[in-house]
Amino acid sequence: MKGRVTKSTGSWYDVLTDEGVTVQCRLKGKLRLENRRTTNPVVIGDWVMVEPEKDNSAAVISEVLKRNNYIIRQSARNRTAEHILAANIDRAFIIATVKQPATTTGFIDRFLLTAEAYHIPSTILLNKMDLYNEDDLKQVEFLKNIYSKAGYPVELISAKTDEHLNAVRAIMKDKVNLVAGHSGVGKSTFINKMIPGMELKVGDVSDYHSKGMHTTTFAEMFHIPEGGFIIDTPGIKEFGILDLAPEELAHYFPEMKNRMHDCKFNNCLHINEPKCAIRDAVELGEISKSRYGSYLAIVEDVRNTEKIYDKE
Repeated sequence: MKGRVTKSTGSWYDVLTDEGVTVQCRLKGKLRLENRRTTNPVVIGDWVMVEPEKDNSAAVISEVLKRNNYIIRQSARNRTAEHILAANIDRAFIIATVKQPATTTGFIDRFLLTAEAYHIPSTILLNKMDLYNEDDLKQVEFLKNIYSKAGYPVELISAKTDEHLNAVRAIMKDKVNLVAGHSGVGKSTFINKMIPGMELKVGDVSDYHSKGMHTTTFAEMFHIPEGGFIIDTPGIKEFGILDLAPEELAHYFPEMKNRMHDCKFNNCLHINEPKCAIRDAVELGEISKSRYGSYLAIVEDVRNTEKIYDKE
């Protein structure tokens, strides 16, 4: 049978078959060994083939079909290992907040870059609009300006009060939508509003650290009543970049990609080369200093990761 993986607990997988039946499966032995660099050979959103075990005691996933795309990050435990968040995604949504907890632009930029690299369009949801004072709202406008200018849709929402959620529902309809962000940004509250009756556990924000506490343990895919799916992912502290070379990175910043052909040198890394169109655009305010700073930090991070690979 063919089906789609909707839940993973590490050793067991829920697969929604073409017949509309959910089957609990284990992995066939060979799939666990095929790619040792990837921490999870089967991920949420995968289309798979399922077959019964010889003794009919359980079902097993025997094959993972070709992925249209996936979103990947550096494993939290091993800098040279990959962790795939989900596969076959139509749109990625990153939920960000300016306080309780604050989401850094570096985290947002790394997520957006990875989505760009794997051809997944992204939308930024700036959540908790109901909480913000005048200074917070200035930060919201600052972020909206940065990312709108870079070419990304930005929605200002309050998952708690339903503010602007209808606009998001329209974007999500009939699509497979991945939702990601730090713990505490309101992912569970958001999903509960998008899918009435879900009642996902909502976590508190630590008063001491102003950071969210994890509520989602495993990734899971949920059906949207209006059509489509939401993939809920565990809260992400950091988003490490893998499988990209330093000279590739600017291609995944849309505002840089549009200007790269104006650099004097074809191999320009946009760091200290003469007559660099990217650095000129930063000086003119056409590319935000925040985004450019993220780019430089990611280049350095990728170079350091390459050194680790070289030692192994």
